[in-house]
Amino acid sequence: MGDDELAQIRANRMSEMQSQRGGGGGDQQQKQQERAKQMEDMKNGILSQILDQKARARLNTLMIAKPDKGRQVEAMLCQMAQSGQLGAKLGDDELKGLLDRMTSGQATSKVKFDRRRAAMDSDDDDLDDL
Repeated sequence: MGDDELAQIRANRMSEMQSQRGGGGGDQQQKQQERAKQMEDMKNGILSQILDQKARARLNTLMIAKPDKGRQVEAMLCQMAQSGQLGAKLGDDELKGLLDRMTSGQATSKVKFDRRRAAMDSDDDDLDDL
């Protein structure tokens, strides 16, 4: 057996192993993507049933500005709809109230600026020597 034949056999074996590993993983990955797409479609269907047009626009704006909070609100709305807590479509005002109730429980962060420390600058000492 020559080096060329041995290299060819190795290349064939390597491609077989990659196709087996990649082929099986590809199916699983495809199924997972399909499942995620189905879940997304279900969620969008539920949200379109429980939110009117203005509320849906507000939720989409929230998703753009704060994706984590938007996903949290979507999950909460879907859960409320599935448990039967929502009777009719939510309007913009009801969604605002729901968002206010969610944010009222969270502490807001504050920035404290000490002006006295900023006023005492060592650069002012240099001007006295002129």
